[in-house]
Amino acid sequence: MPRPLDGPRLKSRSGQTRQLVVFLHGYGADGNDLIDLGKTWADLLPDAAFVSPHAPEPCGMSPMGRQWWPLTMRDPSERWRGCQVAGPDLEHFLGEELARHQLPPSKLALVGFSQGAMMALHIGLRREVMPAAIIAYSGHLVGPEHLGEARSKPPILLVHGDRDNILPVDSLFDAMEGLGKAEIPCQWHLSIGTAHGIDQGGLTHGGLFLAQNFGLKIPG
Repeated sequence: MPRPLDGPRLKSRSGQTRQLVVFLHGYGADGNDLIDLGKTWADLLPDAAFVSPHAPEPCGMSPMGRQWWPLTMRDPSERWRGCQVAGPDLEHFLGEELARHQLPPSKLALVGFSQGAMMALHIGLRREVMPAAIIAYSGHLVGPEHLGEARSKPPILLVHGDRDNILPVDSLFDAMEGLGKAEIPCQWHLSIGTAHGIDQGGLTHGGLFLAQNFGLKIPG
């Protein structure tokens, strides 16, 4: 049985929901960490609802936070196993949220940070119906050797700070290489002077990327 997920939500600014953006937070945080990005993007995405589920497990290193899976940094396969275990929980949640808003799966976008970015790429590439977009902030492509499992080639944006000391910027280039070998195109943005976080440039690129791939008119 999938573990139930829940978290903070923002209604669409227009009152009419035509898209769903799901935020996936990083290790040791919770859904509250990213939900306010929806307010930042509301002008670009007035018909989008936003939800930011809390990961299914309490965080071993941060008791007030949550984790998609435990990290030891000693086992090179723990990220792959973690995505496999948490994947069904997230898939179930996505189905529930789309049904809540009476939206087709093609109107879904996944936006993840760090561990949540790993989940966004893992799940987004394997969904039966291609999501409208995937954005991975400060993330890592888990199990590139398994990308034969990918069901589609959704639009992907990778964003990373060049001063990241948690997941070094090499993770961006490794992800680009892994996706390229699987013939899955992606766009990328390097945030100069940014550590393990999201700067204004990354936010701007992300919002425009979502609007474009939802087929919306970009304000001039």
